[in-house]
Amino acid sequence: MTGDTGTGGAARPGVAPGTLALVPTMGALHEGHRSLIRLAREHAEHVAVSIFVNPLQFGPAEDFSRYPRTMEADLEVCAAEGVGLVFAPSAAEMYLPDRQVGVSAGTMGTIVEGSFRPGHFDGVLTVVLKLLNLVRPHVAVFGRKDAQQLALIRRMVADLDVPVTVVGGATVREPDGLALSSRNRYLSPADRVTALALSAALRAGAGHTRPADILRAAHAVLDAATAADPPLTLDYLTLADPATFTPVTDDHRGEAVLAVAARVGATRLIDNMVLTLP
Repeated sequence: MTGDTGTGGAARPGVAPGTLALVPTMGALHEGHRSLIRLAREHAEHVAVSIFVNPLQFGPAEDFSRYPRTMEADLEVCAAEGVGLVFAPSAAEMYLPDRQVGVSAGTMGTIVEGSFRPGHFDGVLTVVLKLLNLVRPHVAVFGRKDAQQLALIRRMVADLDVPVTVVGGATVREPDGLALSSRNRYLSPADRVTALALSAALRAGAGHTRPADILRAAHAVLDAATAADPPLTLDYLTLADPATFTPVTDDHRGEAVLAVAARVGATRLIDNMVLTLP
C-alpha cells in the first residue's frame, strides 16, 4: 500500500530528507500503534509499517491461531496516519521451508519473560532482523510496553552492527490505566476489572524508592487480585535493570523497570513502568 506521506514532498524541520522509519507490528492496530507511527514521523521523512503475525515467536500452547488479524482495518489506520508503505508478507515469503539459521537472544532471552516463553525472543529477534534487512530503514520504532523485547533489540543491533537507530515509544493506556494491547479484546468485562491490578500494582510500587519496598507494595496489589473473580494468576513481578533485565539490588541507582506479567482468564497480559531510584 502506498499513500500520502503528509509531508508535501519536503522533509519536516529537523528531519533528514530521504530518511525512512519502520514500525514493525503484528497488526490489530490500536491507538498505541498510532502513537508509534506518529513518533516515527518525528524521526524520518517517510514511514513504513510492517504487519506480520510471526509464527516463530509463539509457543505450541500460545494463541497464534487466534491472534487477531484485521488487515482491512489496519490499512485504514495506516492510510489515516499517512503511512507511505505497508509491508505485509506471508509466512511463506518470510521463511524458507527448510529454514535453518536464526538469531539467538542469548542469556537475556531466557530470563523474566523468556523463562515463561522459551524461544520467544529468538523468534522476535529473527523476524526483526529480517524486517530490517528487507526494508532497510534508518530508524526502527518499538513500544516500551514490551520492555525486555526493546532491550534485546537494542542489544542485537549493537552486537551485530545493524545500521539502524532504535527508538522506544511510550506505553499508551486506556483511561482506566490498562495498557493498550491487541489482546485486550479477549477480556470480558469482569476480566478487565481484574486486569486493572497490573497497572495499579505498578503505580503502588512507584510510590517507593527502595527496591524491596517497591516490590512489596506492588505484590500487595497483585496478591489481592488473586482472590478476585475472576482471579489473576501472576507469572512474575520484577524490578530489573533496563539494559540487562537482571534484578536490581538496594544499591542500584538510576533507572529500573518494574515489570509484571499475569493471566486473567485465558488472556496473558504484560505491563511495566520505568522508575528512577535515587
